[in-house]
Amino acid sequence: MNTNIPQTRIATFGELLLRMNVANGNRFTQADEIKIHVGGAEANVCVLLSQLGIQTDYITRLPENDLAQLALNELQKYKVNTSKCVYGGERLGLYFVESGNQIRQSQVIYDRSNSSFATIQKDQINWNKVLEDVTHFHWSGISPGVSNEAGFACKEAILTAHKKGLPISSDFNYRSKLWQYGKHPSEIMPDLLQYSTINVADLDAIEIYFGIKTDSKESDENRFQKTFELLKARMPFLKTLAMSFRKSDGPAHLYKGLLLHEGNFYQTPEHKIHVVTDQIGSGDAFNAGLLYGLSNKLSGQECIEWATACGVIKQSIHGDFAISNLNEISHFIKNGSSNRINR
Repeated sequence: MNTNIPQTRIATFGELLLRMNVANGNRFTQADEIKIHVGGAEANVCVLLSQLGIQTDYITRLPENDLAQLALNELQKYKVNTSKCVYGGERLGLYFVESGNQIRQSQVIYDRSNSSFATIQKDQINWNKVLEDVTHFHWSGISPGVSNEAGFACKEAILTAHKKGLPISSDFNYRSKLWQYGKHPSEIMPDLLQYSTINVADLDAIEIYFGIKTDSKESDENRFQKTFELLKARMPFLKTLAMSFRKSDGPAHLYKGLLLHEGNFYQTPEHKIHVVTDQIGSGDAFNAGLLYGLSNKLSGQECIEWATACGVIKQSIHGDFAISNLNEISHFIKNGSSNRINR
């Protein structure tokens, strides 16, 4: 037995946020109570991975105040290492959520301008040091969408991870309400994404970042596979691409996952979700499930089943975090949804 194989340790970089959720299904203009959750795409990935037994480092820039400590406490509760965070600036980023229903969409308002993360400066994080004991680096397109400065910091991290030979995973994560600093995503994202080996994306973000468009009349499977081939020309290190697809079936949601990994195509059946408790964070859970499968060298089919199961289960949980565990996810993969009581 080779005992020199390093234990998987995944580092992520992104903005830690407080989510302010309008309570009781009210609209913003009706709000008289706010529920607070901690979130952020990369933090959400760390929280689920840590629950699945993988060591994680969450790296960000925070103000030195009690709201930042509240957010860190939540990550630490799930055994996410936050010791590599840096401090400075005056405020934590916020986002406000008005939950929708089967009739109207959910709404998000960001309050992230001039946050500690948005004003991060070059060389404020010693990337050689913080990545010296990790085996994998993960980031998302949200960071360069927040500010030009955050994009530069993200690039520093990506280049350092690439020079170290670390696998790099990315979530395309386009947010139309970000990108307010005068740059179009197509000017920034291709340069950052070129180093990624593992990617979770959606067809819309790929079109916005790379101008790659497929025929909407074709099947999801054909569009996915054609997109992969076109992306390979722009992303030389691309080995793995995964997507989740969501459609409506009356009041229910149909949710499935597709994966191209090491030249082979895999997909899951459609899962019918009759009740969505909270959709936010489901893509991050999908990311975490995929990284869990790849880190444990599961088969391609098992990897996409884990990613999809994590994405489905998250939608039954309030807040950004997917609060789950190995047994629950394994049970879902084997048996599907259940309304029975576990007792």
